[in-house]
Amino acid sequence: MNDTAALTHLDNHGHARMVDVGDKPDTHREAVAEAWVRMKPETLTLISAGGHPKGDVFAVARIAGIMAAKRTHELIPLCHPLLLTAVSVELKAVAPDSVRIIASAALNGATGVEMEALTAASIAALTLYDMCKAVDRSLQIDWVRLLHKSGGRSGLYQAEVTA
Repeated sequence: MNDTAALTHLDNHGHARMVDVGDKPDTHREAVAEAWVRMKPETLTLISAGGHPKGDVFAVARIAGIMAAKRTHELIPLCHPLLLTAVSVELKAVAPDSVRIIASAALNGATGVEMEALTAASIAALTLYDMCKAVDRSLQIDWVRLLHKSGGRSGLYQAEVTA
């Protein structure tokens, strides 16, 4: 590698390392991520009506996403364990064939929470998939992305609105 200084997870020899955030000031940091799960319209109707044989799919996916955010550092190498002050996961049926998942995470600390929000959205989507695959094999997870982040040295990021 020619310029490893720009890649903070690599040392001067190109070896992986955990970034030292000890000298960074604590600031309030927030991140919001989304994921979409597409399915047959009948599957969305089944979930929305509360008629799924496995129970409340949204409740289980919400809890899975929150739990995943809290364990992001165990899932993604080199992520810092964080003392999160808030995590939320919301799922919304979007007719005719989708569920939109919005996950947010916040803390007062020296490093951001983007990975926690993205992990929460991803695991909620995977949980929804797992619970519904028996009734709909055509499920697909689309467009996991960061929507918003604030705090820290890099400041505000807001994703572009898409149609």
